[in-house]
Parts: sequence; structure tokens; C-alpha cells
Amino acid sequence: MNEQSNGVFPQLTASNLEGRQFNLPGDFEGEINLLFIAFVREQQDIVDRWVNEAKTLANSHPKLCYYELPTICKVNVVYRKFINGGIRTEIQDLKARESTITLYLDKMDFRSSLEIPDEETIYVMLVDRKGSVLWRTEGKFTEEKLEELNKALSQ
Repeated sequence: MNEQSNGVFPQLTASNLEGRQFNLPGDFEGEINLLFIAFVREQQDIVDRWVNEAKTLANSHPKLCYYELPTICKVNVVYRKFINGGIRTEIQDLKARESTITLYLDKMDFRSSLEIPDEETIYVMLVDRKGSVLWRTEGKFTEEKLEELNKALSQ
């Protein structure tokens, strides 16, 4: 899956943990954006490892921004506030809260649009503001995946 370069991030509206609303993918702030799509709480350690690398990459690639996208099924506003509040209390860092955009949506449609076969692991995608997927991988961070990502960033 590492070599795929197709697909488009779907248009949707969501808010970050600070309450800012985004119309995605157009409101992603980078010319290119590294997305960490996770489906269950137990995947957070995998996301955290990737985010550590993303911080370093963003320092050397000024056009790059990164976002954590916890992906949850549609729920009503009360549950959204409860879930976001729980996530927010776990994240002390303002930058991390600003770059965490919780997606409440039909997960099957979302996964289908991005050709994500299951929710067993996280998916990492490099996208532009139009939503074009420029690079993608899945699962735990490895040096090999970082090398592939760096190649994609250099193009």
C-alpha cells in the first residue's frame, strides 16, 4: 500500500479540539498535509510515534502541516461534546489540540472514499489542499516508511 498515489480526501466539515470549524480538505493549512487517520483509542500510541516524526518533518518542510483525525461514527451533539471533552482533557499541548480534528461521519462511506479496507490500524496520508492523496501508508512507523514519505515530500 505504500506506493499508492491515488484517491481524494472527501469534502466534509469537522472541528478541532479547540472548537475551530474546518471545511476539509480546503481548510487544511499546509500546501501539503500529513494526516493520521485512527479509528480506536488503542491506536493512539501508533499515532503518537508518527506525530513525533511529523514535528521534525514540519521543521524542515515549511509547506507541511500535520493533523490527527480520530474517526468516529456519527453521534448527536451531546455525545460529540462529551467525546471531544474527554479527548481534550488527555491532550495538554495547545498545538496538539489545534491539530486534532475529530471526524464524526459515516465511517463506511469515508473508508470507501479513501480505499481504507478496515479499521485494524491507522492510515497515514499526504494530501494537498484539493484533497489529492499524494502518498499513503498504514500501520506503525518504520524508517522505511519515513524514507518513502521523504521521497514523496521531495517531489
